Amino acid sequence: MPASQPRSRARDRNNVLNRAEFLSLNQPLKGNQESRSSGRKQSGQAGAAGAQSTNPKERRQSQQLPEEDCMQLNPSFKGIAFNSLLAIDICMSKRLGVCANRASSWGGARSMINLLGITGHGIPWIAGTLICLVKSSTLAGQEVLMNLLLALLLDIMIVAGLQKLAKRKGPYDITPGLLDYLTMDTYAFPAGHASRVAMLSKFFLNHLVLAIPLRILLVLWALCVGFSRVMIGRHHITDVLSGFVFGYLQFRLVELIWMSSNTCQMLISIW
Repeated sequence: MPASQPRSRARDRNNVLNRAEFLSLNQPLKGNQESRSSGRKQSGQAGAAGAQSTNPKERRQSQQLPEEDCMQLNPSFKGIAFNSLLAIDICMSKRLGVCANRASSWGGARSMINLLGITGHGIPWIAGTLICLVKSSTLAGQEVLMNLLLALLLDIMIVAGLQKLAKRKGPYDITPGLLDYLTMDTYAFPAGHASRVAMLSKFFLNHLVLAIPLRILLVLWALCVGFSRVMIGRHHITDVLSGFVFGYLQFRLVELIWMSSNTCQMLISIW
């Protein structure tokens, strides 16, 4: 025992941490502990006071927030299906936009595709119908032309109204042309060219006597004009398909409100 005590004292002397300048490392700071404990107590008291001061409505809202978050993170099956179809539509429309700009794969054919699209514009059709109406001398021809003019005007107004409601942009950022602004065809949904050519082809098939080759060419013309708008990047595929549907519905509407020969003659006399 007497020999072990000097050894332990020698170890304490040789231990660097026992020196005066290092004593603070071995002993915990009482002031910090007291400040931390007092801070915890104050924060706990403030939290308890805040919890007591909250209204029952706020508690209910805080309890409902996780449920709302769960509902947003877990959409319905219809929402998932709709978003998936929308993503497929955008992806396929961008891939089929082969003439969207000069740098595209078919950029050299853009002018020809635009020329095909002009055949589906409303302004040339309205101007041509008015010229034919002035030169027509038969009552049957004037009746058909007057109803065709009515169908063209209804198509412009209906498509413009639907586009203003939907305000859907095309797959590519392409500025509409002058004829597009004149016919108010500035948005993507529904495609105005598609609705117009569908209505015109159905109108001509019903009210004109055409040979079978001409009837086939008329249908092919309507399809080519409609999908040419996808190729130049102005519309999505669903915009064109919905345009075909709206064009058929417009034809049915014109058939319901078909103007008789007497009505057409009265309008022509006023004009």
